[in-house]
Amino acid sequence: MIRPLIASLFLFIVFISGCAKKTNLYTSDEIMQEFNPNYLEFQYLSAKGRIVLEESNGKVTKGTINLRAKKDSVLWFSITPGLGVEAIRGMVTSDKMRIKDRINGEDINISFIEMMDRYGLKMDLPLIQNLLFANVPQEFSYRDRLLRSGKYFELTQVREGVRYHSRVGTNHGKVVELSSNRLDDMGAFMASYPTFEDVNGQAFPNKMLLKLSFNSSEGLQNAIIHLEFSRIEFQSEALSFPFHF
Repeated sequence: MIRPLIASLFLFIVFISGCAKKTNLYTSDEIMQEFNPNYLEFQYLSAKGRIVLEESNGKVTKGTINLRAKKDSVLWFSITPGLGVEAIRGMVTSDKMRIKDRINGEDINISFIEMMDRYGLKMDLPLIQNLLFANVPQEFSYRDRLLRSGKYFELTQVREGVRYHSRVGTNHGKVVELSSNRLDDMGAFMASYPTFEDVNGQAFPNKMLLKLSFNSSEGLQNAIIHLEFSRIEFQSEALSFPFHF
């Protein structure tokens, strides 16, 4: 069950830390005037690329990923290994995640509440969407801590017992590094976005390195996901999201 759950989340990094820099602290008013996070705007989106999954047991799975999305409504994906036969199909909606694992013969139908109780991960559709598109994970407010460090803003947010730290580029307003953990240390994820592609005048993270740490019956598990998209298209006409167990 671990591998298909990993594939569905698309989140999780090896945090890339740079050399220490002198940080200039701005007042809230100054920061609010300059800090302008960029959220990906679209109605429907489709993308295709390559995915590599690395599991705690050393198993590595490589394949092609197809992604479809309707903003704030549904995320759909299909993963096909080298043989050309679909291995995993999944769909994320406002309340749950559903996954069909054809290789292992597993069907997963889990709500986000169950995911938090079982794995220690607090997820929902808006957060997963923001992670995929390198958006700031939570809506920015004056209660957040914001610093300016060279070419980046360092944003720290705490929501419902979870801390998020985002490094946001000043040139495009997108998250380039993200780390998150529950305050009780029950689950964590990190994400890194090394490059962005101009898609219809918007910055899209075409390469991602993601890492997830979560609890399971076998103890603490870690997974790393590499994603590289070669085709990204925004669409105004409705896409289909076929799924059934």
